[in-house]
Amino acid sequence: MNDTQDDTTHSGHSLWPIGFSIGIAVLLVGLVISWPAMLVGAGLAIVFGLLWIRDASRSHTPVDSAPAHELVGDTPSPERAAAEAEHLETYGRAGFLTLATIGLGGVIGAGVVLPSLGFAVLPSFTGEGVATRDVDLGPITNFPEGTFVITTFLANPLEGDVSRRTAYIRNNGLSKEKEPSFTIIYSRCVHLGCPVQPNGPKFEDKAVKYKDVSLTPVQPAGFGCPCHGGAYDTEGNRTAGPPVRSLDRYAFSIVNGHLVLGKHFSVGTVEGTGAEARISRYRQAYPGVHVDGIERWLYPIPVPGS
Repeated sequence: MNDTQDDTTHSGHSLWPIGFSIGIAVLLVGLVISWPAMLVGAGLAIVFGLLWIRDASRSHTPVDSAPAHELVGDTPSPERAAAEAEHLETYGRAGFLTLATIGLGGVIGAGVVLPSLGFAVLPSFTGEGVATRDVDLGPITNFPEGTFVITTFLANPLEGDVSRRTAYIRNNGLSKEKEPSFTIIYSRCVHLGCPVQPNGPKFEDKAVKYKDVSLTPVQPAGFGCPCHGGAYDTEGNRTAGPPVRSLDRYAFSIVNGHLVLGKHFSVGTVEGTGAEARISRYRQAYPGVHVDGIERWLYPIPVPGS
């Protein structure tokens, strides 16, 4: 009779926890760097976590290597033998502590990852809601060619003045394609969202109103933010200060001779001027968020602006 117990069910130190830790680290770094890195980290964490749990569940031997009656040499009743067999596959304190540690680590990991993941994902679906519908700004004849007009309007009349917005609009005349061209710049600084002001005289005596739309001609040499010194040229390109990109713009259309404001979008840079300008257009982003260049990958998480 061989009294040596078979130890083949015991495993050495597992490498799965190391892989799981690496996966969590890559996941957290991916939240800051890029979505592909985050997905790779999540995949590594899931795979190595499952392997770790499987390895931990298989690496324990029963506490009792043999029924008690075999150790003392007596013959039990059938009922006693069945009861002893039922308790053979029990785990000791080491198994309990291992599984408890894994469970606690999972809870802590979820507490760290889920809020960060929500912060990264939800802003993509919420946005700022600057303009959610088309706005009729009136006849294009109200916008003199080559002149900027301070235009205030209600983004949503049902909300009243709380939805009032301002845009700086210039009629560029006709493009090469013989289509009407307008430069429509949103009035919020892309640093922290403060109101941007035109650097030039206003002509209040030439102001025009169309329904809820007010139009005041202005002659700016550029635009400036009074809060933190951000400065832009007449195309909205940053020229000085802390802003991270060009001023945002609105899309537009011409309907029955009226200028109709469309969706709000963000701009990287503008090359050229007026009707010949080439605009690097991106989906709407919060103030302070880069939309192009290497910074876009370093800071991909939208930060709510003021």
